[in-house]
Amino acid sequence: MRTPVITRFAKNTRSLSGRRRIAALAATTVLAGGIQFLATDTAWACGADEGSAPVTAPAKQSAVEEQDQSVELHGQGATTTFTSTPAAITIGGPKAEFDVAVSNRTGADYHWIMPGISVFNTHGATPRPSQVTAEIMVNGQWQRLPMRNGCDPAVGSEAPAAGAPLAKGHTVNYRFRVGLSADVAKDIDGLQVIVSPSNGRGAITDVKVAHPQAPAKPTTPAKPKPTPTKEAKEAKEAKEAEPATDRTPAAPTEATKSPSPQATSAAPATTAPAGTPELAHTGASGTNTFLALSAAALLALGAGVLIAVRRLRPQR
Repeated sequence: MRTPVITRFAKNTRSLSGRRRIAALAATTVLAGGIQFLATDTAWACGADEGSAPVTAPAKQSAVEEQDQSVELHGQGATTTFTSTPAAITIGGPKAEFDVAVSNRTGADYHWIMPGISVFNTHGATPRPSQVTAEIMVNGQWQRLPMRNGCDPAVGSEAPAAGAPLAKGHTVNYRFRVGLSADVAKDIDGLQVIVSPSNGRGAITDVKVAHPQAPAKPTTPAKPKPTPTKEAKEAKEAKEAEPATDRTPAAPTEATKSPSPQATSAAPATTAPAGTPELAHTGASGTNTFLALSAAALLALGAGVLIAVRRLRPQR
């Protein structure tokens, strides 16, 4: 009886051991794949939209680039200064120009250095790249820079075409111009413009954003008064010189044509001498006489009825 039990236990043990081997192999495969994925030299573009393809990491820098970026040779790098700035940038208007100077006071030569420009709104939303136009003067011609979103809310671009060596103690001047399209938000009233060299410290300036005013409504000029003709002037002068007696009298008004009823029913004049005070009227009026006659008729009627009734009563 013990032998079948031991045999079944041994079979179960072998089955469990096989499953454990398969699970361990699967876990090892997943771990190896994860480590291989983490070791890849790819990175996502900063500020890129979701779904965009990964960007391969840049190649190792050359000795020249490492020298230009060396803190031991250049310290904090080249310095940037605005030499002229506009008062404002008008939305939908002409581009505003900025002059910038980049100086190499580090004590070592730069093999190659280039400027970059960006725009940022500190009090709200920054305009979109399609709403900002930036250009740089290169060899006497304006070259447009492709504006794009950065890792921060700023919108900017670099100018590789303007890159050049910069010896120690020397300064290079750049001229930019920036424009804003007409569809920029109306609540944007100021921007920060930043110009930075590829190796060094940048400069910041605040610029006012001006919104164009609506054109004033045209006003309708007042119509000039007509000038009187010569004949009209003569007729007016003749009328003014005419004597007052020759003028036609005014037509009588309705008040003068017929007297008012109140005037015709005035009280008759009294024969009392002047100065005699008027006495109060006494005696019964017409209304009192009518009432008295009516009362007498009613009394006579009542008396007649009473007499007739007494006569018709039978005698005892």
